[in-house]
Amino acid sequence: MMEASKNARRIRLAANLAGFGVLFTLLVVLVGAGTRLVDAGLGCPDWPGCYGTLVVPDGDRAAAFAPEAPLDSFKAWVEMVHRYLATALGLMALILAWVAFKSRKNPGYPVGLSFLLLFAVCVQGAFGAWTVTLKLWPQVVTLHLLGGFTVLALFFWLQRRLQACARGEQEARRPPLLWWLVLLLLAGQVALGGWTSSNYAGLACGGFPTCNQQWWPEQLDFTEGFHVTQEVGPNYLHGQLHAPARTAIHWTHRVGALALGVGLMFLFFLYLRQQRAKPWLQLLLVSYGVQAGLGVATVIWLLPLTLAILHTAGAALLLLTLLMTGWQLGFSGLKVPKVTLTEVDNAQFQ
Repeated sequence: MMEASKNARRIRLAANLAGFGVLFTLLVVLVGAGTRLVDAGLGCPDWPGCYGTLVVPDGDRAAAFAPEAPLDSFKAWVEMVHRYLATALGLMALILAWVAFKSRKNPGYPVGLSFLLLFAVCVQGAFGAWTVTLKLWPQVVTLHLLGGFTVLALFFWLQRRLQACARGEQEARRPPLLWWLVLLLLAGQVALGGWTSSNYAGLACGGFPTCNQQWWPEQLDFTEGFHVTQEVGPNYLHGQLHAPARTAIHWTHRVGALALGVGLMFLFFLYLRQQRAKPWLQLLLVSYGVQAGLGVATVIWLLPLTLAILHTAGAALLLLTLLMTGWQLGFSGLKVPKVTLTEVDNAQFQ
């Protein structure tokens, strides 16, 4: 009885930590976006320290360590704060993996998902290092953004699975195929957004809904714009591509947004009658509308920092809403034992 109570408390603790991890990951993603937008990605030319130290040094020490990279204290601190937050996130993932190991004999406990989260955070840390050492190489910057969204999704799904485990549900939710297709569309759109940002193509298309006053711009260089085998080594701060290539990237990002909207509409109308999912489907369309509006405003007002960060936040919230929709759509066929861990926990006080 005491062991069951201990397991129940451990699961609830892990669920609460995973829920906090969702919010904390969102913060890390937004700080990372801000770091990118204020050109602080190379604020510290080395990794994991900053000019050889764990805090931002003074100008003399920075000049002695890397004379070719003059210190900008503001950008260096922005970069280091991002690293500190990412380190704290890694500690959360490590704790959750440890709890999973201790709870590995509990039926329905998401042990594999917990360790997958830890692995994803470690890979994300590696991409953070490569972002600096490869001097903002667009491929790495884009994968770093995708990694952040992947970690966010894993924290969210782990939290839902842990809550289900606390209730005694021993089967995972299985969203329908269409949901997975829409999730793939969203992942592709996030990747296009990262590619647009890392190649500094955010203002390559002026105006809306047209691009540079044309529905189909005459000068589009898709070959160069999506040349993923770019040379590694140049400093990619402010980008290396010519204007037609950047226009092709931006225009494709707009087309991707339209494709995602179509996919969301199909999902909405096909599953609207499922009462559990209905409010989340409605919120999903609202989230998409807000995100699209933020994208348009960002272009029209020439990429202001606040709107650009909100655009990243909108993408993250759209992902979370889609995940919650998938969780509700997968609510079927779950086996719930007669006596759950929560009931066992409460029984000792009766």
